[in-house]
Amino acid sequence: MIFLKNEYGYYLKREKGLSENTIDAYLRDITQYITFLEKYRKLKRVEQIDKSDIQAYLKSLKNKDLSAKSTSRKLSSIKGFHQFLLLEKETTTDVSSLIEAPKIERNLPDVLSVEEVIRLIDHVKGIEPLDLRNLALLELIYGSGLRVSELLNLKISDIHLTASYVKIIGKGSKERQVPLGQMSVIALREYLTKGRPQLIKIENNFLFLNQYGNKLSRQGFFKLLKKIAKDSNITKEVSPHTLRHSFATHLLEAGIDLRTLQELLGHEDISTTQIYTHISQKHLKESYLDAHPRAKE
Repeated sequence: MIFLKNEYGYYLKREKGLSENTIDAYLRDITQYITFLEKYRKLKRVEQIDKSDIQAYLKSLKNKDLSAKSTSRKLSSIKGFHQFLLLEKETTTDVSSLIEAPKIERNLPDVLSVEEVIRLIDHVKGIEPLDLRNLALLELIYGSGLRVSELLNLKISDIHLTASYVKIIGKGSKERQVPLGQMSVIALREYLTKGRPQLIKIENNFLFLNQYGNKLSRQGFFKLLKKIAKDSNITKEVSPHTLRHSFATHLLEAGIDLRTLQELLGHEDISTTQIYTHISQKHLKESYLDAHPRAKE
């Protein structure tokens, strides 16, 4: 069955256009699944797999105290694999379609208030090259709601300041254009003209560089953001994703429609975007309780 796993990997890359990291994650899940089927269910061919075999595998994950979220992700990989097997006529039925994913309790992520975002941004203002870079980072990730991978993989050629948009290569190598706000344009122009030229050591096209002139890493940005949040006296857990959540929530509170937000965030399925309606309602309730004179004793 392992050779089919390799064929599946080729399919994910050729037909689905998924990133190497995503493909690796899927193939790890499938390798574990196939190993279980061969070792504990004594199966040698994919057409022998039935619903009870998948259920047995999921039960083994539960016995290992794997979370519902992780189990659901592995089941998603398995379902994708079985759909591929049916498509390639390796099987005549998709037995995985009979399996329901475990229910996941959705924990709403932290969202910063507009005032907290402004505190973050105000804290990094300065004239040094790293100050200019940090301001451009924050203005862009909050102003356009980018994923951290999208932000840090940007090339100079992706930024169009005159037309006020940025070209993004998102999940599945899908391209989209995201508007740039005026403050992002100003911060980026300052960084590109006065900050980045002083940081660069060896010629490269990545937009955001570290102090050594190399591409800024995820770890470097996470560490930087935590320090900025601490120095700004923000007690919430702040990550790049927090700023993306804040971008979406603040737009919803300002009246943007869900379909437009879906496009801006690069979500393939609108159900992913709908979580922000819950965040927005929660945030509005908290703001009401804090502000209204008759909301509490």
